[in-house]
Amino acid sequence: MKKSTLAMAVAFGVMAQQAGAAGFIEDSKASVSSRTLYFNNDPREGTGNRTEETATGLKFDYLSGFTQGTVGFGLDVQALVGVHLDGGRGHHGVNGAITPSEDFATKDGQATAKSVDEWTRIGGNAKARFSKTELRIGNALAPNLPILVSNDGRLLPAAFQGGIVTSKELDGVTFTAGQLDKSIGRASSNWTGLSVDGATEESDHFRFAGADWKVTKDLTLQYYFANLEDFYKQHFLGLVHVLPLGEDQSFKTDLRYFNSSADGKNDDATAGYRFNNNSGYAKNAGQVDNSTWSAMFTYALGGHALMVGHQQVGDDGGMVFLNQGSLTNDRGRNEGNGGSSFYLFTDSMINGFNRAGTNTTFGQYSYDFARVGVPGLKAAIAYLHGDDIRGNTNATRNNDYSQWERDMRIDYVIQSGVLKGFGTTLRHGSYRADAGLNGATDADQTRLIFNYTYAFK
Repeated sequence: MKKSTLAMAVAFGVMAQQAGAAGFIEDSKASVSSRTLYFNNDPREGTGNRTEETATGLKFDYLSGFTQGTVGFGLDVQALVGVHLDGGRGHHGVNGAITPSEDFATKDGQATAKSVDEWTRIGGNAKARFSKTELRIGNALAPNLPILVSNDGRLLPAAFQGGIVTSKELDGVTFTAGQLDKSIGRASSNWTGLSVDGATEESDHFRFAGADWKVTKDLTLQYYFANLEDFYKQHFLGLVHVLPLGEDQSFKTDLRYFNSSADGKNDDATAGYRFNNNSGYAKNAGQVDNSTWSAMFTYALGGHALMVGHQQVGDDGGMVFLNQGSLTNDRGRNEGNGGSSFYLFTDSMINGFNRAGTNTTFGQYSYDFARVGVPGLKAAIAYLHGDDIRGNTNATRNNDYSQWERDMRIDYVIQSGVLKGFGTTLRHGSYRADAGLNGATDADQTRLIFNYTYAFK
């Protein structure tokens, strides 16, 4: 944690005591969460290093209430530790699949590294509330917005440093705005600036603003704007509608549109600020230039849910989003700060289906076994198929490729007894792409996850 952030947190803590501890203490919550993850990524036919590791993560969260008065103050604290359990050199993802790396080397022409034994971090957010408006400033921010989805798909969650304000002063409308300047990845213990995949330079200014308008109880409209200085500007439009069809039935429509363009040094093709367009084609190599739309429709009946949809990534370049995966430290080593999530239906277990030109048709079937007397048990299977992928990275567009992915998962949470709340998730995915698709690696991936959260009372 930076000294400035720590000093700010302490100052807010003192203010909280002076302002009256009733709400600050009485409304506070504390919990400890554990997650054990077995991760196996198997590239097919010798196309890359196999990753096979097991690790355990612990996360402590303290969320205070707000002090009394016109303006209430509070403080949230988060501490995390990761412990590597198994998976030595040759089985560890060099770029940090689930744990940070150390002891880099090359063996038989392949880059290798070892996982660190353990890693820790601590952070916190000072917060203030006035009426229906809340401000959070700190380095434990985890936004979940169309223009930025904080990743929590592996062992420890990613986090951001900066400030976010949320306001619900207008009935039915939630306004959100903020500025972020640093990030720490899901498999990293080091903070970096913000960037895009393929770039080696950073930005300290990611600014955003937007609104979610609940027009009726069944219809929500969204608009957001984001700017990563010297990299890209992005507009988002969204619509979510749920149509009740009778007892225990509904039809959901979810429409999303992104428009992204170059900003500053990326627009000027400055070295270090170039976007790799997700290893795919770009009309102007290294430049952000993309529009992407997607539509998803879900029919739910009892415990059944059937989802189908389509997504089109524009021809001029790949879909852009925050991703620090290409940044290295002063020794040229990857920080393990990548693995970002993004707000598209195709952000799947293995691939993102986000290269220029990709037309993706996808579907998913899920079932909640509570309907047949087994509460806590859920299962889902999904399939995605992408065509018309622009496969090269130069300015001459040729060769259209295809790819597909199949993902399956089973989740079970114990509902009663001593282990109530203990959850198990088993996920398996298979990804295949046409030979010659730049940067694409056929793979089978398995994840076994055990989760448990204890809330202090």
